Amino acid sequence: MPVIMLSDAALGLLRDVFGNGALFADRPRIERRVVKWGSAEAVEMPHGAVVVSEDSLADVLDMFPRGNVAKRSSAKPDRAQLNIQQSNDFNAKITLQAMPPFSCGETLRFGERLSTTARVTLKADAPARTCWIEAVDAGWLFLIPDGFGQAWLLAVGGNPQTLAQDAPLIGPLIDMLEPAGGQFDTSPRMLAQLAGVGWLACGTAAIAFDPICGDGTAQAAREGILAAAVIGALARGEDPALLATHYHSLLLASLRRHLQLSLPFYANGGAGRWWHEQYAAAKAGYEQTTALLARLPEPRFALHGFDLVRRERAA
Repeated sequence: MPVIMLSDAALGLLRDVFGNGALFADRPRIERRVVKWGSAEAVEMPHGAVVVSEDSLADVLDMFPRGNVAKRSSAKPDRAQLNIQQSNDFNAKITLQAMPPFSCGETLRFGERLSTTARVTLKADAPARTCWIEAVDAGWLFLIPDGFGQAWLLAVGGNPQTLAQDAPLIGPLIDMLEPAGGQFDTSPRMLAQLAGVGWLACGTAAIAFDPICGDGTAQAAREGILAAAVIGALARGEDPALLATHYHSLLLASLRRHLQLSLPFYANGGAGRWWHEQYAAAKAGYEQTTALLARLPEPRFALHGFDLVRRERAA
């Protein structure tokens, strides 16, 4: 994605993680959201978010020195090796897998939702600090202004030009639509196994949400907090197998909840074949993740800040 819209809730989480209350305070803000979904009339409502680029998020990560805690292996550039040393001579090594190949090669995929972005010049009378979301017959559109008279159009299910022509809300806001960029996958998905003894899988290559719920960045931050807490608990001598199960089960539960929240959107977005297919895929995914979660034990740990503690001790 060339730009990401961070809700105030997600922004607050990132500011807390990085200890910076002014993070992205200088970025364009979104204060209104207009939604036209299914047969309903367009609804305008308050919204709070900032618009940032993916590069800006990467720059924030680069502001913090890695020191000797995390060291990227030159032999395996797709792995981040963390060697944890404690004063009691406890040694642990865990591999964070953020890119293929993963230790688990099987991916659970729920639907096929190819998306495309295109640069847009807005008409002069387009409302400022407003984003627009619209369902059309063959997919849906998300128009995110950049605060300078231009915007990015995300088209899910088809070509931006084609979908915009069928969009009575978003289409009239566009003065010029540049050629579409490359396609990318926005279907919800996850590795069948996200953790094992000695390794954790993370990042959007390991687990990814559909942008329809707008929770992807906040989920990534929560995932990072959980991974850091697992590493800390491992360094304290907690059972590696229990920690791996805890990490996997919590992320599986997060995807299950995401699929559950997505169902009403795909049930009510449209009456065409594409909408029926995506609803069926989301429903099957919800049922599958529910069944998988039922086979796993109850969580043995609770997250307190950035630490995992045994539930019996937390109580």
